[in-house]
This record gives sequence, C-alpha cells and structure tokens, in this order.
Amino acid sequence: MPRHSKTRLTDRTIRALPVPATGAVITYDADVPGFGIRVTANDVRSFVMNYVVNRRERRMTIGRFPVWSATAAREQAKSLRRMIDARIDPLDEQEAQRRAAEAARAAPTVWDLFSRYEAEHLPRKTARAATDDRSMWQQIVLPRLGSMKVDAVRPADIDALHAEVSTTRPVRANRVIEVVRKAFNLAIRWGWRADNPASGVRRNHEERRARYLSLQEILKLSEALASHPEKNSANAVRLLLLTGARRSEVLAARWDMFDLDAALWVKPSAHTKQRKEHRIPLSAAAVQLLREMKQTANGPYLFPAMNGKHLTDIKRTWLSVCCKAGLVERAPKQARNGRTLCGKDGKPVMTWRSVARLHDLRHTYASILASEGLSLPIIGALLGHSQPGTTARYAHLFDDPLRAATERVGAIISGASGAM
Repeated sequence: MPRHSKTRLTDRTIRALPVPATGAVITYDADVPGFGIRVTANDVRSFVMNYVVNRRERRMTIGRFPVWSATAAREQAKSLRRMIDARIDPLDEQEAQRRAAEAARAAPTVWDLFSRYEAEHLPRKTARAATDDRSMWQQIVLPRLGSMKVDAVRPADIDALHAEVSTTRPVRANRVIEVVRKAFNLAIRWGWRADNPASGVRRNHEERRARYLSLQEILKLSEALASHPEKNSANAVRLLLLTGARRSEVLAARWDMFDLDAALWVKPSAHTKQRKEHRIPLSAAAVQLLREMKQTANGPYLFPAMNGKHLTDIKRTWLSVCCKAGLVERAPKQARNGRTLCGKDGKPVMTWRSVARLHDLRHTYASILASEGLSLPIIGALLGHSQPGTTARYAHLFDDPLRAATERVGAIISGASGAM
C-alpha cells in the first residue's frame, strides 16, 4: 500500500485500513484538501491536517479515531481550512492558546497578593498596624477571595465583601476596604493587573468618637492609678495621660529615647505612625514619673514584659482602673466577630465596659491644650500629627478661650465708649 493515498474517509473505511509494518501511513480524504487519517505500526489512528501557510508546510493533529468520528473530524478540518485560506496558521493559534492557558494557571492569586503585601509592605508599618492588617487578611479577606486570580477580582466582589462585613462590623468593613485597596494599588505597580477593583466602594458612615475626660474624672482616674497593684501597666496609663502619646509609642518606649535632664522624649521614626522622628518636651510631672520609674528600671524598656520584650496590651489594667474610677457601664458582651453573645435564654450576656478608651487619654491631652488657648499647629506638633486636618477635629474646643478673648475686647470697647 502506498505511504499516501486518497479516499473518501468514513468510519468504515478507516477501520478497514491496514496497519503498516513500520512507521506510519497517511490516507488523505478525497474531498477536503490536506485532511487525512494517519495509521501507525502500533495501530494508532489519528486525524491530521496538512497545509501550507506563509510558505511553510505544516501538519496538525486533529484527534484520535474513534474518539473523533470521521464526520466530526471532517467538519473540524473544514474549519481549519477556512483559517488557512485567511492566512491564519492553526498551529500558531493553538500554541498561543496553550501559552495563554499556562499564563492563566500561573497568574497570581489573592493569596499570592497577600504574601507579597506581607513581605514588602507590612514591614513599613508599625508592629501594631501590621498585626491588624494581617488579622483582616487572614480572618476576612483570604477566606472569601484568597483562591481568586488577582486579575479576575471585580468591583462586585469587593462590594460583596464590604457588604458582608458591614452587617456586623461597619467600621471594620471600611478598614478592610482600605487594606484591600492598598494591596491592589501595589498589584497595579507590580504589573499584576491594570485597575483597582476596590476603588469607588461606598464607605459606611463613621461617627468620630472623641471623649474628653473632665477634671473630676481625671482626678478619680489618677487616684485609681496610684493605688493600682500592677504598677508597670498603671504607669503606662499615667504616661499616656501626661504626654498624649499613642499607646504603641508608650508601650514600646526605651530608656535611651529620653533625656530627663533636658525633659525631652525623642521618638525614632521606626516608632512613630508618621514614620518621622518626633521630639516632644516633657512636663515636670512626666519627668518626675519617669525618674521614679528609673529607680527600679531593669532592662531597656520602660514597660518590660515577662518575655523580656515590652508590654503590648494593657486592656485589663485599663478596665480595672476605670471600674475603680467609676468610668464603666453595663453593656452586651460581643464576640471577636462583632456579634452579641447570648445566653441559653436568648438574652444578651451583659458585662462591664469602660466608657472611655485608652485613646481618649490622647484626646483629653489635646483638649486641655486647646482649652489653654494653644494653637492647632502647636497641638499637632505635640501629638505628632503629619496632616493639619487631623488636628482640626479639636478646633471646636477653642470656643471657651475665644469667648474669653472676645469678652475682653467687648469690655475694653464698652469702657472706652462710656468714657466718651
């Protein structure tokens, strides 16, 4: 039998073709040019398509018989012939599709995005902020989007994520979107996609909570701190109140940052939220507290922990101090996901919670400065604000000194008018 011959290919004629002793024999179809069946010495029968495109002679395998019938293979061959007549190389198209499929399989997932975000971006944040970011990724984002390809995430996916978290934790939902938006901005920079699906998400309304302790509350708080058995963490609270510093800055403070003779605290850039060195003067009360602490200091940290590092959490001390100072209220107990815990009777489990947060000590410090008539730039400098808008929240506290000032002007003008 010749190595190449032509006949009308049908399932019956293909089954009747003999098996060659060696090599392979191609029998071409009499109707579709280049379409044939190849039979090997191992009796493997495959449909092929021979063609010439751009002066190149090529051969493409369509599929095996009998998985492919003669009728189906002929229709595929006709389709390929139309591509060839249009000067399109089917093998080049097939290779391009294969490469595209491989690229799609290798494309980074949201898990990969988090891994790189964690390795390259989180080290730039403070330890507390990095821990919070990581928690949002691991508890909220990755369980929902982790397996998706980065370039396949759509705005609707981000909207759905935000809406789901908003049902129980609306403020947390906003923080999650901020983290995701930053990650996708980095993905654009890394060439993983061209746009940010987290842009344009409508944020939940947030009421800025800023409680200012009254002088009477400060007095009660100071008394509770003075008698508290946990001197280490109690002193941390006292330093927060005396300096208006952030909790993370106080808890991670080292003795080599302080010049007590000059009454100066120099916070290195690695310890500040604004990532800049922050120098602040210390009050006489703050210096006295630090000198008392220095007498029993053991190690580099102001507030050492049992593991040799520094304290990272003083919530228990704060709650107990607030209890003693009368700054607590009864409220439903909540789980970590924000849901209210209920007992067997279906009623909320009640617990004590403080009516003031540790961060409110920072607000209180700023309110005292404002009530004494100090300007917003000075308050911002003492608090370490990098944006003037952050300090602007305290502008309303200037009402009293401004009213006193305008009253003085009024009195002078009234007196002058009476003398005329």
